[in-house]
Amino acid sequence: MTQLRDLLASAVPFALPLTRTFRGLDVREGLLVQGPFGWGEFAPFDDYSDEAAARWLNAAMEAALMERPAAVRDSILVNAIIPMCDANDAALMTREAMARGCMTIKVKVGSADLADDIARLAAIREVLGPTGAIRIDANASWSLDGAVTALLELECFGLEYAEQPCASADLRALRRRTLVPLAIDEGIRHSRDLDSLGRELAESADVAILKPQTLGGVAATLRLAERVRDLASMPVVISGSLDTSVGLSAVVAAAAAVPDLPFASGLGTGVLLSDDVVDTPLIPVDGRIAVGRVVPDESALARAHARVAPERRDFWRQRLTRAWAARERLAM
Repeated sequence: MTQLRDLLASAVPFALPLTRTFRGLDVREGLLVQGPFGWGEFAPFDDYSDEAAARWLNAAMEAALMERPAAVRDSILVNAIIPMCDANDAALMTREAMARGCMTIKVKVGSADLADDIARLAAIREVLGPTGAIRIDANASWSLDGAVTALLELECFGLEYAEQPCASADLRALRRRTLVPLAIDEGIRHSRDLDSLGRELAESADVAILKPQTLGGVAATLRLAERVRDLASMPVVISGSLDTSVGLSAVVAAAAAVPDLPFASGLGTGVLLSDDVVDTPLIPVDGRIAVGRVVPDESALARAHARVAPERRDFWRQRLTRAWAARERLAM
């Protein structure tokens, strides 16, 4: 049985600069742990509680210590992602995404001025053309009335869906006031009891966003996907969490094992990293990402580790220790 000391002994903190500011970050940090089946990634964002980080630790341990489920597909159709930026930058990133074969674009919205979101989506739609899919993600930044207003303005761009436009408690009311399909993300991954989720989701949204790192791993994600499908008849979208290629490969494994995957998966974040823990990053080729385990390259991991300041190395080992303690508490 793996003990905390074994995880700490194998842990390698990493720091990877981003090509653009994303989620308020310019550098993505975390640590990798090694086990008999490969490597796992522990990288909860700094604002995550220890209890939320415990799920991320479960995902990392699963990746390192267990076999992955059988895949029903050998590659995954993915969306590109565009952070909040000006219209010119959004157009450039759309062209780059299309060059990689991505015809589904996920766009971060929720700017202080709605006009900026409108300009960003207009630029993307112009470059993408009428056949490409646009989905937006507001990270619950709008109020209910604000979401109604924003979606009324943005629906002209032919939105595939709007991800978490407002707080989960307001989604049901919003669904009655908009024609734009809604997806739920924070309402799932912030839930304290994932097993209780089910039919009530169908009254709040049309699509469930499942992020394996935040849900406790691949197996937990597949169980939840089955529950959502059986009790709420909702399709799921498997999405990453700004992972390294090592962490992303586990998310890809979840997408590969879901029986029904009608939408492009949110796995295109690798292009936001200006370096990785591998020499050949896991980024879209012809709009898809191949299924398979990824092993860090020694030189790339050494670069990523060297960027971590000593105090942040201590921070991450302490973070893992706290997440272990929270994991033990939750198991009691």
